[in-house]
Amino acid sequence: MVNHLAAAMGLIAVSLVGGMLGYEHYEHLAWRDAFVNTAMLLGGMGPVDALHTNGGKVFAGIFALYAGGVFLVVGGVLLTPLIHRILHRLHWEDEIRRVDRGVV
Repeated sequence: MVNHLAAAMGLIAVSLVGGMLGYEHYEHLAWRDAFVNTAMLLGGMGPVDALHTNGGKVFAGIFALYAGGVFLVVGGVLLTPLIHRILHRLHWEDEIRRVDRGVV
């Protein structure tokens, strides 16, 4: 569980830094504004500041698509241990082995 949490936090941190660098480069935003825009996109809310440059608009669109994927991946990584324990509780592996052997 701790490993899954660490992996999710690492992916979020790398994504946050990458988004901040992109906003600083393409939109020339201060790091605080870049942080807010990136955090809002990663959280699924959308950007806060209006975009002014063409490069910034393209970056924000690509980053928004990426952020949606990150949201799904982080959710999956965090839910995997819980789902795994539930399947063990329901003896899912034993049921699969019985079906494979033809003992249904």
